[in-house]
Amino acid sequence: MRVQFIYPSFERHAQSHPELLQYVPCDEYLGGAGLGIASIAAVTPADVDIAFHDDRVTPFDLDREADLYALSFFTPAATRAFELADALRARGKKTVCGGIFPSMMPDEAGKHFDAVVVGEGEGVWSQVLEDAKAGALKARYSATEPFDPAKLPPPRIDLYVDNESPHLKPDDYPLQLSRGCPLTCDACVVPGTLGRGLRVIPKETAAQALKNLAKFGKRAALTEDTSFFFFNGARRHFRDFLTVLREDPRPSYDKISYVGISAPMVLSLDPSLLKELIESGVDRFYLVGGFDPITRAAFGQGEPKALDKAERTIARCKEFGIDPYVSFLVGNDTDDDGVFDRMLAFCQKTELDKCEFAVFTPYPGTPAWHKLQKEERILDRTWKRYNDANVVFQPKQMSPERLQRGYIELWRDFYRGRDELRARDHHSRTIQF
Repeated sequence: MRVQFIYPSFERHAQSHPELLQYVPCDEYLGGAGLGIASIAAVTPADVDIAFHDDRVTPFDLDREADLYALSFFTPAATRAFELADALRARGKKTVCGGIFPSMMPDEAGKHFDAVVVGEGEGVWSQVLEDAKAGALKARYSATEPFDPAKLPPPRIDLYVDNESPHLKPDDYPLQLSRGCPLTCDACVVPGTLGRGLRVIPKETAAQALKNLAKFGKRAALTEDTSFFFFNGARRHFRDFLTVLREDPRPSYDKISYVGISAPMVLSLDPSLLKELIESGVDRFYLVGGFDPITRAAFGQGEPKALDKAERTIARCKEFGIDPYVSFLVGNDTDDDGVFDRMLAFCQKTELDKCEFAVFTPYPGTPAWHKLQKEERILDRTWKRYNDANVVFQPKQMSPERLQRGYIELWRDFYRGRDELRARDHHSRTIQF
């Protein structure tokens, strides 16, 4: 049996708005494919022949033969995924999908695919393969319980590396230390897709995943493990991983690209943990704003105490020698027309030289999606526009046009006159751009 995995393409910020390339003095960045396919490939039996194609690099060739075509995708890639699935099925091919969007919107995905996997795929993948071999695919496969992380092998990153673009090669890939999250951020899909219980991935598995990245000259990006900083048991597990990271003989810059974090987490971190992060090679925080009470109040309302905390967040990062790469989110219900000026003033006062800007996006299935649906504020269901660069809803305190224009102006006004970044900073590439 042959399974063809496909990672569908999607529009990045600069593809949605080409004018951004005129303003931002950064190399265009192609991030690594999500871990979904690499994780499922790792639990695929050895007697199944597998292939992977990154549709972002080159469009998928519909003439490529396989017994089953498996696509994993998040919301902005759903438009392309549906196009591919429809074309494959028109040729009599069998298709299955999984990932964030199919898990949150299985009925929508089911209109285009023979089978939809809801939730973590590892627990049902063997059944999918058996049914596909027998010509008896079911319309829906749902994980009935969280998958035991102790049974997870390291993701097959080698599949991705073999399919990289010759011009835009990712220099990092995600490294997962946990699954699930007990936090309830209104625009986050993690609790809805992976559950609200935090499950840690064994130290040995994470260590092997890190070695696999090193083998291909790739750094690790810790993107979805921010809740580690809030919960003591998980924090101990995180410190165990930092020990593994310190034992990695590579230079600091070659080991890890960034750690995802928020302002409240930075302010609450014990100095000893900050020191361990630095000793382990961490020199950058990907500081996500717009979801926590500090940044929402600081920029949306200009609340003085919140602004002071936001400023202290940047100062604390710099005090410990960690570069704060800040992601600013605009479009929260608390954001009025003054939010753009407040963000730019904050950047100037805290002397940030690199950051990114994103539009609040009510991803399907999240609390924000359900809220805005109820309030009849969803304006656009063109999934490729759900990429943090387009306004797809009615903002509460401004027009959609004003929010869209403000997003473009933030990129333009912040990066005006910063052409020297490209030449002098090896971290200059934006993360989402």
